[in-house]
Amino acid sequence: MTWSWIPNALTLGRILLALPMAWAIFAGRPMLALVLAAVGGLSDALDGWLAKRHRWQSRLGSVLDPVADKLLMLAAVVPLGAIGALPLWLVLLVLVRDLVIVAGAIAWHRLIAPLRGEPTRISKATTVVQVILVLVAMVELIERVRVPEPLWQALVLVTAGLTLASGLHYVVSWGLRARAEWRGRSA
Repeated sequence: MTWSWIPNALTLGRILLALPMAWAIFAGRPMLALVLAAVGGLSDALDGWLAKRHRWQSRLGSVLDPVADKLLMLAAVVPLGAIGALPLWLVLLVLVRDLVIVAGAIAWHRLIAPLRGEPTRISKATTVVQVILVLVAMVELIERVRVPEPLWQALVLVTAGLTLASGLHYVVSWGLRARAEWRGRSA
């Protein structure tokens, strides 16, 4: 029996964590939200490690993994913005970036070719900074301790800058790829 299904099962489990995590934030249960976020993060690391270590990578996994990551992030960012723990303009920036990326991926898949997830370095850096911001916001809710305002503002601005830069990077790089693909088809 092959165990190659385990990474995708872990990813599906991460998808299922999104709603309870959002509920925990809205319900004023930040410790539960933080535990669910930690479980999601650990499952993300484990499924990636297993897939690479045992060569259990699959097309389904390459699609499900970023979907799970985005859902879990949005399940944290939106409620944290709604309760005032994150600035609403930053929540909107994260939402717009992710919607643009998802719309572009769907368009690529439907118009050009099947898409295989390819996170970029700037996208990975954006995810790391977004995760740090979310964790800091959750810890502040638990401890009722505020990070010094200059440090918080710097974290928010770095997160916003990377979110914007990675969104623009995806639009430009995938737009150029699409253009080249269409030119190649018409030649």
